[in-house]
Amino acid sequence: MKNKILISTLVLFSAFSFRVSAQNKTNKTMTKIEAEKWFKNQEWLAGLKLQPHQSINVQEFAQQYHLNKKYWDEAFAFIKSNDLEKMAPGKYPVDGDDVFATITEDSTKDFDKTNWESHRSYIDLQYVIAGEEKIGVCPVSKAIVTKEYDEKKDAANYSADGKIYDAKPGTFFLFFPSDAHRPGITPGGNQVDKKLVIKIKVAK
Repeated sequence: MKNKILISTLVLFSAFSFRVSAQNKTNKTMTKIEAEKWFKNQEWLAGLKLQPHQSINVQEFAQQYHLNKKYWDEAFAFIKSNDLEKMAPGKYPVDGDDVFATITEDSTKDFDKTNWESHRSYIDLQYVIAGEEKIGVCPVSKAIVTKEYDEKKDAANYSADGKIYDAKPGTFFLFFPSDAHRPGITPGGNQVDKKLVIKIKVAK
């Protein structure tokens, strides 16, 4: 009888240890080298013919992807399975409040009419479908808060001196809570561009 109890206890302990080990492996922060290797193979794109922008925080992306793989796969599948150029502006559900997409067609703005912003609850995947704009990127740690975080809007605003990049079809940006970004800047002429923003819930 004692042997049976001992064996049962050992089996339960082994199962528990396996689950904890698996969880720790999943939650383990990737090293920079591991993250870059994973990023470069682009298996996570699942055949989607878009390029990630050079400004993406690769290590943060790798961590968030592995913690919320389902959400990321759904986001990329949404892009792959829809003809974005033909889709009307509006909000599109992907996975309830955890993943959702918005398509806009708006005029780009002069630099001083745009704002630096960041989010805490959601990660932004931003992609210019047609037209072009410029997007500023700066670490939140190097920005000065001008408007405190508003939980309802999931946004804070900043004054910052960041890098300005061209945003054109074929390349997408990712903005994590540590990334202040300034989208919608005109490249000249305030022309209309069509844009996709997918909101992906932050894994904590």
